[in-house]
Amino acid sequence: MNNSQKIIAKNSKASFNYFLSDFLECGLSLVGTEIKALRVHGASLNDAYVIIRNNEAYIVNMHIAPYDKGNIFNHDPLRTRKLLLHKKEILKLGQKVKEKQYTIIPTKVYLVRGKAKLEIALGKGKKLYDKRDSEKERDDKRKIDKAIKNYNNK
Repeated sequence: MNNSQKIIAKNSKASFNYFLSDFLECGLSLVGTEIKALRVHGASLNDAYVIIRNNEAYIVNMHIAPYDKGNIFNHDPLRTRKLLLHKKEILKLGQKVKEKQYTIIPTKVYLVRGKAKLEIALGKGKKLYDKRDSEKERDDKRKIDKAIKNYNNK
């Protein structure tokens, strides 16, 4: 992560529910007060996903809270927003979604030099036993880190 990157929202459940691969950065087509609302940390990626329709990519269910200083022209919080990607990237993602049963998952939203960017990844759903393995690995890592910390403090 470089210094000019300010993370606004992360999808923490994405890595728990999916095996993620092929990360890609794309722009967001925003209107009016949406960018102002993003700057004051008013975004959520829970339940958000990306669809490809008419060779264009859209993000669905991404919640951007209404801007509190907005007026009657304030935006709809759950509006479907267009993603700014090259045609080749969209076709490549669409092909993998159709052929290999992948889902396109948004992983984080951040600002780079004042512009809103979205990181998306191809995700393959985890089974219940995969999720248990992930939890076990996380718990083991936490125990190891705690033991190392206790050992170093003695």
